[in-house]
Amino acid sequence: MNPYPPIAEHGIIGDLQTAALVSTDGDIDWWCTPRFDSPSLFASLLDHAKGGRCGLAVDRAEVPDAQVKQLYLADTAILITRYLAPQGVAEVLDFMPPETAAAPGDRHRLFRVARAVRGRVPFLLECRPRFDYGRATHELSLPDERCALLRGPDQELCVQATDPVVLRADGSDVTARFTLDAGEMATVVLTTGPPGAAPPAPPDHADDQAAFDACRAFWYDWIKSSTYRGRWRQMVDRSAITLKLLSYRPTGALIAAATMGLPEQIGGERNWDYRYTWIRDASLSVHTLIGIGFQDEALAFRRWVRDRVEAGAHAEGERLQIMYRIDGDPHLTEETLPQWEGYRGSFPVRAGNAAADQLQLDIYGEAAYAFAAEGSDMGALRGWDAFRRLVDWLTEQWDRSDEGIWETRGGRQDFTYSRLMCWVAFDRAIRVARTFARPADLDRWTSERDDILRQIVQRGWSPKREAFTQHYATDVLDASLLLMPKVGFLSPTDPAWLSTLDAIDRELVQDSLVYRYDPAASPDGLSGSEGTFNLCTFLYVEALARAGRVDQARYAFDKMLTYANHVGLFAEEIGPSGEQLGNFPQAFTHLALIDAALALDEELDRRGVG
Repeated sequence: MNPYPPIAEHGIIGDLQTAALVSTDGDIDWWCTPRFDSPSLFASLLDHAKGGRCGLAVDRAEVPDAQVKQLYLADTAILITRYLAPQGVAEVLDFMPPETAAAPGDRHRLFRVARAVRGRVPFLLECRPRFDYGRATHELSLPDERCALLRGPDQELCVQATDPVVLRADGSDVTARFTLDAGEMATVVLTTGPPGAAPPAPPDHADDQAAFDACRAFWYDWIKSSTYRGRWRQMVDRSAITLKLLSYRPTGALIAAATMGLPEQIGGERNWDYRYTWIRDASLSVHTLIGIGFQDEALAFRRWVRDRVEAGAHAEGERLQIMYRIDGDPHLTEETLPQWEGYRGSFPVRAGNAAADQLQLDIYGEAAYAFAAEGSDMGALRGWDAFRRLVDWLTEQWDRSDEGIWETRGGRQDFTYSRLMCWVAFDRAIRVARTFARPADLDRWTSERDDILRQIVQRGWSPKREAFTQHYATDVLDASLLLMPKVGFLSPTDPAWLSTLDAIDRELVQDSLVYRYDPAASPDGLSGSEGTFNLCTFLYVEALARAGRVDQARYAFDKMLTYANHVGLFAEEIGPSGEQLGNFPQAFTHLALIDAALALDEELDRRGVG
């Protein structure tokens, strides 16, 4: 067994409050509970020896040559890992019953169902939790051979099993070996809860089947809301389910990714914690989800953004942070976890994210972008006063240097993208005020909007490059500007935009994959390099399609889809050999995939192309 399986060799399951990764080795090697941003229970993905894991698979000591296939039950988040060997064929089904209540839950269940399809198959279960990022010890008790209680300082893990599984102590951990004949199955249920909680009722096959049926029915019913009927339905629906899995039901917040610490370069230091909600991601997701029919989720995200705007309306200093915890808490203190070696030696491993304290002025435009979304409840009075105050405040604040969208740590600059999104803030605020006849200083807002446009054209344009550049003091290009036509700053066929697109194509695109920028030409305060950025590749596809370069866009899109993993998931980046890098799965990538598919479908339909 590979101590560090490739990042792409995973599927994700979740219950809308937590999420776990399941490797093709049969390991749950990442699970934070009771929330996405809680300390980890299983994290062998970041330290194979100290992180903790729960393995359930065919016993490799007896079946060393089993082939592994992993797939989702269609239109669900139920993951199936299949093992094919001469002795027999077996499956492990992993799922978490969705938590549909609006209140946070303190108890979460993860089901692992082993079954033999053909022949006689031996299985091995190993449950080795490591509480609090591996910093806390735990105690084990075995009330009976089908139940184990593993007690950490702040939560407990109850492991329960059905016949023929017999749980045994292995130090403070739990193991079991059992064999199933064709047609037989066994269930292992992992339940987390607060210290001292009563153990759940013992599992039985009838209750387990009911939990499976309810989980399947939930996802079947949910995906029915999708209005997407285009050419890439399987990938779009899988992306939508992934976004749902990364959404925190009690608040509507969308986390950036399920993981922390997965590297942008193997062995490098670009290892960040993405288990939080970025204003940028949440805002742009509103339009995407409305575009494929998920109104409830879109409005939940929009309300989350509105709540942050209201909270910041009377704040001193900056009105918004770039990111928050999923409950809106602004405190994301970054710490290094020295006890962990990191994925394949990629150190340091960081929990928390110091970028929360950065100044990134683009977030005000993205918040406004969400407020102006079609189908939003902006017509309601609630939120307008806070939003108006934010835009009034921005009239005095937009012309400042900041750290920019990519959260560089090399000093502030006058980033063109930041100015672009400040233009969006005023433009969308003006539209909303006029549409709903809301009180606003429209003359001032219009003047500031137009000043920003003139500044970008004068200072963000490089005659030498014949393109808009990353910031005013450089000729370096930046893929974030692929959003220029999307937000309406320029027509997608404007000559200045087409010239910029050509420059990006020459410098940042490699075999249809797109880099964010060139760190060697524009130092970002960090060592090492990174792969191509999946978000940018899908933005490139959309920009090509809108510019009328449909054949090129379709080819780039189809090639990009070949980099998805075996179950249709994307991490943040693609490395030099086509490997997935960075935190996984990444919400922004799947949002951009949906947008690219919608743009391509629209252009192909307009041309009458099948």
